[in-house]
Amino acid sequence: MITLGEVQETNKMIREMNLDVRTITMGISLMDCAHSDLQVFNRNIYDKITRLAEKLVKTGEDLERQFGIPIINKRVSVTPISIAAGGLKTDSYVPVAEMLEKAAKEIGVNFIGGFSALVHKGFTEGDRKLIESIPEALSVTERICASVNIGSSRSGINMDAVKLMGGIVKKTAELTADRDSAGCSKLVIFCNAVEDNPFMAGAFHGVGEPECVINVGVSGPGVVKRALEEVKTSDFETLCETIKRTAFKVTRVGQLVAQETSKRLGVPFGIVDLSLAPTPEIGDSIAEIFQVMGLEEAGAPGTTAALAILNDNVKKGGVMASSYVGGLSGAFIPVSEDHGMIQAVQKGALTLEKLEAMTCVCSVGLDMIAIPGDTSAATISGIIADEAAIGMVNNKTTAVRIIPVIGKGVGEIAEFGGLLGYAPVMPVNGFSCASFIDRGGRIPAPIHSFKN
Repeated sequence: MITLGEVQETNKMIREMNLDVRTITMGISLMDCAHSDLQVFNRNIYDKITRLAEKLVKTGEDLERQFGIPIINKRVSVTPISIAAGGLKTDSYVPVAEMLEKAAKEIGVNFIGGFSALVHKGFTEGDRKLIESIPEALSVTERICASVNIGSSRSGINMDAVKLMGGIVKKTAELTADRDSAGCSKLVIFCNAVEDNPFMAGAFHGVGEPECVINVGVSGPGVVKRALEEVKTSDFETLCETIKRTAFKVTRVGQLVAQETSKRLGVPFGIVDLSLAPTPEIGDSIAEIFQVMGLEEAGAPGTTAALAILNDNVKKGGVMASSYVGGLSGAFIPVSEDHGMIQAVQKGALTLEKLEAMTCVCSVGLDMIAIPGDTSAATISGIIADEAAIGMVNNKTTAVRIIPVIGKGVGEIAEFGGLLGYAPVMPVNGFSCASFIDRGGRIPAPIHSFKN
């Protein structure tokens, strides 16, 4: 039960500490929509999405008014299109993306995730068609998000896919060059992708998920920061306990919203994802949490340790609050969406290499990072390979959402707008990895994968 005291405390967190429910995401299976004819398939997916998610946005708005809890985004994730549309007789999946866009506009959601392929062990014909369609699909739509899983701890890393995705990222950047290459902000390359992630751009509805499900993502960097300000000079045990208690309270908010949404829509409740996902707003920053913990800037020595503390204790607090914590719960470290991280980059405190080190202990990986537009596809593939290796060896989810901003160089600003914010273009190591990437094939799974 949610107590009166919790409600009052929650209201304070909302008013003063930027607490919000970042997203209600409805996952929808498209497996029964499969058809070889493009027009029939498109009609099937449009009808199913608009039928099941017809009341999603209204329900979220009703809950906002009733409980006074801001619910920033209402979204849909679908079965990876390369699976659902695998039998299509078509050379391009761009028309499918356009139909998903039409459905998103009809139901009023911010994004639809699931223009995705899972190729960690190899490609199907449908996988290749979808991946090759990504640049155009993201350039002609506004609400479609794409993802590709190129590795896992059980199967290794598909280096052919890594090489291909370097080129796909570059082409997506070129096709959206008039928008500071913002198409790349809707494309994530994963290792160990999870099937119940409510957060874009990497959300898709996994094949092991129910027919339809409600997942909720909660975010509270400002709440954690305020709590830590009260124990600023305390020892690490007190620091960790404070993060855990705060994460518990924030997760309870997500649990309430998820259960109410599930009940009103008659759709099963899936998971609550408690992720400290920042926004460009002052006071809603992971970097500011690091400063309260005692670091001059994000990127200073000790930053990786501070992030490990934050990530671990957020998870511990979350699992005490709900039996259904999932997704990518923990701390995100996007650059463009966090004003404190942006400042750290501009001051020279935070580099791409330091961010890579931090991804060993964060929730996901290299996120919303702008790099020079003349960065080669091979170098982008090398960055993807490095991040996938961290995920594979450490048996954790890692990802790359990187934006080569066409026409801009180091120190210039790329503007993405809204929650995506803006980012300074960061320098990239200029030495070539092309011959390494060109080897192709698959990096085998690590030795610790051989267990069942």
